[in-house]
Amino acid sequence: MFKSLIAIMEGTKAALMAIKANAMRSALTCLGIIIGVAAVITVVAVMQGFTKQINDQLADMAPDVTSIKPYTSVEQEMVGVKSKLTYDDFLVLKSKIKEAETMTALMFTWRFSGGAQYGNKTHNTRVMGTEQDYQKAYRTYPDKGRFIRAEDDEKRRRVAFIGASVIDKLNLPKNPVGEYIKLGGEWFRIIGVSETQGSFLGFDQDDYINIPISTMSALEGANSASNVQIMFRLQPEANEEQVMAQITRILRQRHKIKDGQENDFEFETAEKARANVDKFTGSATAITAGIVGISLIVGGIGVMNIMLVSVTERTRVIGTLKALGATPGFIMLQFLVEAVVLSLFGGLIGLALGYGMAATISAILPGMPDAYIPGWAIMLSFGFTSMIGIVFGLAPAIKAARLNPIDALRYE
Repeated sequence: MFKSLIAIMEGTKAALMAIKANAMRSALTCLGIIIGVAAVITVVAVMQGFTKQINDQLADMAPDVTSIKPYTSVEQEMVGVKSKLTYDDFLVLKSKIKEAETMTALMFTWRFSGGAQYGNKTHNTRVMGTEQDYQKAYRTYPDKGRFIRAEDDEKRRRVAFIGASVIDKLNLPKNPVGEYIKLGGEWFRIIGVSETQGSFLGFDQDDYINIPISTMSALEGANSASNVQIMFRLQPEANEEQVMAQITRILRQRHKIKDGQENDFEFETAEKARANVDKFTGSATAITAGIVGISLIVGGIGVMNIMLVSVTERTRVIGTLKALGATPGFIMLQFLVEAVVLSLFGGLIGLALGYGMAATISAILPGMPDAYIPGWAIMLSFGFTSMIGIVFGLAPAIKAARLNPIDALRYE
């Protein structure tokens, strides 16, 4: 154990001296490792930055809210069937699900997809039908005016609650409350402006307009191709599985789904959305990092070639060490440690360079999240570079250990 420790210390010392003595060659030796690690870290930092930003955003967006969304299987899509939830589905569930602390809905229709108009200015924006509980579920608070109220829904008023970006997009006054805009050929009075939420992955979260869901449903008509999403938050004492089972029975009955047929709707929670995001970004990170990681193998081959040259250059030194009693194991360990030090040196530079590249990309491209390197990526990069040093340094180390001391001393 003590001898091994001495060998490691001497090997490290020799490696550092060799790096210092042959700085240019050492830099070229590490170049492949540096490029490989930098490329992998850049990919990981960017992708993990996306994951972190999305997860942080999901954590802020009502993590205890469950969504019910239409679901269409691949087979149904191929024959032109499109599943949907309706405004009536929402009304029935809201009246029957007593365990829901809050239940609200979002409606999207083709009629309002043409954009908004104010004066001679037109802007394509998201127009959604909502009701008062949407504010509670998603914490959408007004900066000016008010949000949609129950009486707006009951009387099907033509009022609009707009995101902050719409003011600039339509050249509205700074306080547009009371102004009229045109949506789907109909006039709506602005009743409030939302607090600024900012952008998310380049997507402007303040570019939207909410109108009462009953107004949207009435204007769209009975034969509308409306698309409704239902969201609810349960009371603390409610049993989530039982409530979901009850909702499933009601919707299957309303949609006339026979036994054995799959649901035309699905439940989605913040945890499920987060898991899907982690799965997607994790797969993308692994595939991309695996592709660019091939350069690490090229870097490892470079380390092996230089170490073989080093063995040749130090043949007489190896012969002297063996003549003085150094064992083959000691010689092999010394060259292995030198290869690992070279690989780790390249890995350290590659790590810093990769993070710098990722940070530069995040700073230059608009809407990009901040670069983020998780601890496992740092440990993995150093572990992998150490493995490269061991694997590709093994052949030169074995060659050095097997040298005959007499022949080595005679080497010119």
